[in-house]
Amino acid sequence: MTYLPFSPDPRPLGKSGIMVSPIAWGMWRFAGAGVDEGRKLVEAAFEAGVTLFDTADIYGFTGIEGFGDAETLLGDIFAAAPGLRDRMVLATKGGITPPVPYNSSRDYLMEALENSIHRLRTDRVDLYQIHRPDILTHPQEVARTLEDMVASGKVRAIGVSNYTLEQTRALTSLLTVPLASTQPEFSPLWTEPMTNGLFDLAMADDIAILPWSPLGGGRIAKPGTEREHAVAAALDRKAEAASVSRASAAYSWIMAHPARPIPIVGTQNAERIAEIAQVFGVRWTRAEWYDVLVASRGERLP
Repeated sequence: MTYLPFSPDPRPLGKSGIMVSPIAWGMWRFAGAGVDEGRKLVEAAFEAGVTLFDTADIYGFTGIEGFGDAETLLGDIFAAAPGLRDRMVLATKGGITPPVPYNSSRDYLMEALENSIHRLRTDRVDLYQIHRPDILTHPQEVARTLEDMVASGKVRAIGVSNYTLEQTRALTSLLTVPLASTQPEFSPLWTEPMTNGLFDLAMADDIAILPWSPLGGGRIAKPGTEREHAVAAALDRKAEAASVSRASAAYSWIMAHPARPIPIVGTQNAERIAEIAQVFGVRWTRAEWYDVLVASRGERLP
């Protein structure tokens, strides 16, 4: 039986020179936990083989308060256990400014970076990403700002999140440092980046793909529609054969794409974080992989 290629070894984060795990852990819902509980989750991710940790200044925001809370909690954990910081590749994001809602101007982003570094109690961010595109900021200004962040030594690599293909292409054409990553929504239930050219651009330009919501916003775990049940059933066939959870099958399906996406696991449950390690033993045949895609499309491929 011939399987699609996959390596559990660390991989380059684009052209940044930074090596990361093939799967990441995200802290969207990290705020609210205490330092001891939060540290257990971080250490569980390390134990599962994760080295890339993704947060953002907006994480923890309730719509009224909590802006920066996830970063603050992680900074408190670093203060209690300083060795954890140097074991991880730390990524954060900025540019969402409720209720405006977005601001990628130079003044704002430079201040946002300083605030993130202060909350995280560190002297640098390994990957700094524009969280969502700001239509009112010219990509030339964004490019110069990101370059200056890298030149300052406070940022090692730069990326974008939720950028369209054309927005990504415009920004990269103006940058003199490589764009290390792009962070689109992608899952067996949302495959548009695979067909709209974004994955193709990433492969051509050696940009790492960091999919968010790899479980379709929880719909893979708890399917509701006929289509969602069909995708879950296709994943279950692989999960049962490999003796892993459906979630692990979904992550491994994403990772089997030749663009080598690095899915961001969002669970805040230590036991489910431990399941991340299961993905490294799952291998897909072409037929199995396409079965999931056909279930997602709801029709046979042409």
